Amino acid sequence: MEKLLGKGIFKHRYLYILLLPTVLYYLFFQYLPMYGVVLAFKEFHIKKGILRSPWIGFDNFKELLHQVDFWQAFNNTIIISLGRIIIEFPVAIILALLINEVTKTKFKRFYQTVYTFPHFISWVIISGIMFNFLGESGVLNQIISSFGFDKYQFLTDPGLFRPIIFLSNMWKEVGWSAIIYLAAIAGINPELYEAAHVDGANRFQQLKAITWPSIRGTAAILLILAVGKAMDGGFEQIFNLYNPGVYKTGDIIDTYVYRSAFRDGLSFGVTTAVGLFKAVINFTLLYSANYMVKKMGEEGLV
Repeated sequence: MEKLLGKGIFKHRYLYILLLPTVLYYLFFQYLPMYGVVLAFKEFHIKKGILRSPWIGFDNFKELLHQVDFWQAFNNTIIISLGRIIIEFPVAIILALLINEVTKTKFKRFYQTVYTFPHFISWVIISGIMFNFLGESGVLNQIISSFGFDKYQFLTDPGLFRPIIFLSNMWKEVGWSAIIYLAAIAGINPELYEAAHVDGANRFQQLKAITWPSIRGTAAILLILAVGKAMDGGFEQIFNLYNPGVYKTGDIIDTYVYRSAFRDGLSFGVTTAVGLFKAVINFTLLYSANYMVKKMGEEGLV
């Protein structure tokens, strides 16, 4: 058996060489750092290192759970993540279906390019554009003041912050997300549409009877993955857009930990406890979403 395995590896050695960088990446940056999780149960001392630092049980979790700001960030993370799933997730499906209805290939490629391009723009650049447009001296406030009205602080209004991040994230990512659905649609047998057309089905009926059932499994998988990372919240976007005026509605767990670690000197043990806390919740949500999708008749992840 070992000889056969060795011969098989040697026979396909070039494929394994191509796979090696990916394996090394996950080994060094995903699996090896996992031993650091023990910091959540230790009082870390730099001189002693991770392994020789004393165990303190669940004290880091107790300290974390007694912080009012943490629970505010936790609630914001849940609300923002639910908003992303309820508001943003269906938009990519709708956009893919609309682009698919464009008959001319030239226009279809044009729309795909236009909607996909924002994905490659950094949130740092997008935040700068938004500050120039929505800031106190931004374009929108200059237009408002030119009509004799008072300027409005769009980016410091807690009530507007969540709609702003939802809309800006849709503008940036909806085209990229739609590519997966367009790829699934491209795999549908064209004869199904021809048969439906012969039977007198219009475009909407074809969409309902052929297109949507064909991509429903893909949508289910992506929904499971979206639910499984619900506790992430979108650090890069929010970090570049938020300010102290919107902490009440915009501060998520990741931005809270980042700010607390550099401002309040939050211990490594507490920050590791936050990461472990998030991981457990994400795993629970992922498993629950997969279970529900399978109950609804889809294949799910496993």
